[in-house]
Amino acid sequence: MENLMSRYRNVTILVAILFVQVLGLAVQVKRRSGADESTRIIRMWTVSAVTPLEKAIVWCQNGLGGVWNNYIYLRGVRQENRDLKFEIEQLRLEQVRLSDDAQQARRLQALLGFKEQYIAKTVAAQVIGSSGSEQSRSVYIDKGTSAGVEKDMAVITADGLVGRVLRAFGSSAQVLLINDQSSGVGVILDKSRLQGVIKGTAAGEVILEKVMTDEQVGLGERIVTSGGDQIFPKGITVGTVMKVSPGADLFLNIRVRPSANLSRLEEVLVITKKEDRAPSVAETNSVRAVDILSQRLPSVPDKPAADANQPAGAEPPATAAKSPIAPPKPQVNAGVHNPVGSSAGQAVVKPATTPQKLAPAAKKASPQTAKAATSAPAPSEPRASETETSEDKPH
Repeated sequence: MENLMSRYRNVTILVAILFVQVLGLAVQVKRRSGADESTRIIRMWTVSAVTPLEKAIVWCQNGLGGVWNNYIYLRGVRQENRDLKFEIEQLRLEQVRLSDDAQQARRLQALLGFKEQYIAKTVAAQVIGSSGSEQSRSVYIDKGTSAGVEKDMAVITADGLVGRVLRAFGSSAQVLLINDQSSGVGVILDKSRLQGVIKGTAAGEVILEKVMTDEQVGLGERIVTSGGDQIFPKGITVGTVMKVSPGADLFLNIRVRPSANLSRLEEVLVITKKEDRAPSVAETNSVRAVDILSQRLPSVPDKPAADANQPAGAEPPATAAKSPIAPPKPQVNAGVHNPVGSSAGQAVVKPATTPQKLAPAAKKASPQTAKAATSAPAPSEPRASETETSEDKPH
């Protein structure tokens, strides 16, 4: 190497000087890259020289990342897919069971005549103000009695319950929020089905009261309206359980996180009309209570089919055959003479006392008494005597 440098020393120095000059010119000279922008040539040369190297580095990085993400990192995806498929099947079975339970509940509710309140009509309103005191938690909306808003109407949002109308004016109304101290909402826990009352505190928090300490309330359990206060329809989301702690008077202290953001209300819905409807049965449109009851009680026998040839109101043959009452016997015509040639089915009844037996008694009696007895027979035996006399005569 030293021999090469000593041999081409002059050429090497010349090349070095030329490189320094070209580098100096590249630093000083600028080239227009746009309308009002100019870039130094050295910068353009540097970018052109580094770009292929950067492209090669990025290509290698993407290739290695693809191998990692598509093979090494996904080695457990097959087992994960199996677990997800099994979970999907379990959820499908659970869905079928819940659907059957829902249909059964509808049938039972239709049988018992239960009715629920449904939201039939709402009015959209915008929040235009709030109460100026921390002791009162209320807002004002831009709809009043002119829009159908009245006192004690429920106010909701897409997230959940907000409160109720406290006062209604001509073109505005005051809404009492659920975190106010004077508010009260009848609610029920979604899973445990425990009932309580939602109230506000002085600090603006929402608590659930009237739940006994021996009950189990889980964190995160959803709370919905029970509909027992006749103001809020049943099933509206109120919030979730945030904290549970034992309290005084055998009741739990349950802190609730409202589902609606009560501090940032802009638009609300006022429920202006509610309907009481019985849940419809999903199987048929016209199902009677007797049919529903027969479905729930398999031991009830089916109704026998009516015979088309049998007249209306007549008793079925099977029922008549099983009747314990015997048919009436034919009556015998007592005291009627049966001449010769009559049928053998007719009978002739003879009197118990014949004239031959009465003759000795008549002989012993006086002639007047005997004559009276002979001439005036007993009233109950005239036809019988005539019949006997006719029988004694020869034919």
